[in-house]
Amino acid sequence: MIKYLAIGSFDGIHLGHQALIDKADAIAVIERGKATITPGYHRAKFINKPTFFYYLEQIKHLKPKEFIAKLNQDFPNLEGIVVGYDFAFGKDRAGKAKLIKEILPKSIIVDEVKVDGISVHSRVVRDAIVNSNIELANTLLGRFYEIEGYQIRGLGLGSKELVPTINLKVLQYTLPQGVFAINAYIGSKKYKAVCFIGHRKSVDNSFSVEFNIIDEFEKSEILKPIRVEFVKFIRENRKFDSLSELKEQIKKDIEISSKILLTKDGT
Repeated sequence: MIKYLAIGSFDGIHLGHQALIDKADAIAVIERGKATITPGYHRAKFINKPTFFYYLEQIKHLKPKEFIAKLNQDFPNLEGIVVGYDFAFGKDRAGKAKLIKEILPKSIIVDEVKVDGISVHSRVVRDAIVNSNIELANTLLGRFYEIEGYQIRGLGLGSKELVPTINLKVLQYTLPQGVFAINAYIGSKKYKAVCFIGHRKSVDNSFSVEFNIIDEFEKSEILKPIRVEFVKFIRENRKFDSLSELKEQIKKDIEISSKILLTKDGT
């Protein structure tokens, strides 16, 4: 029986979102089509309660009281709505959290959540990712930031002159740039790996998302999609004077990643 319903966009399912989820029986996601930390259905993976999606295009014409009336209709046992302190809803975002409390007095307004003095919001997490501050992003998320992608054909240069890599096509997700220690999930198996994201300055300057698996694996094991967890930032992308110099740096990146993943719950 759903008595308390948490409402929001929930992009990231970060610690602020978790504060709402913990107080609700179910979750109503307002799908704006703009989520880039946990796009689409990926949000439901991190919510351990019934999750319903309302598409903004279908409800944006509703005035605030009309929207609450729809929720009452959709959830007949609804006693209260759980929202964040800065939540706005209804046509032209005219409804505020206080209005929900007036209509449904048992509703819960969750205060601002801060971690180490930082207010937890999706935009803050997104900015951290864009700036390759993966450690901060992970802290605010309460988990490793992850993306999903599909294997695509690369230049073939890695297996010939550098180290073999798996190239990914990634859509929708906000991407950091640089070199990272990661956990890669291929099929049902988890691998330690080092990931590069950015323009291949030492080769063709094209943008690439690729990773080298540190553990042994068979190419036949590759399935789609592939999931990547970012554990730690290693270094920024830069141009090398030769492929041999780049290869030596990659070896160092692999060594650093191996040590990080042994001490950062990478097993």
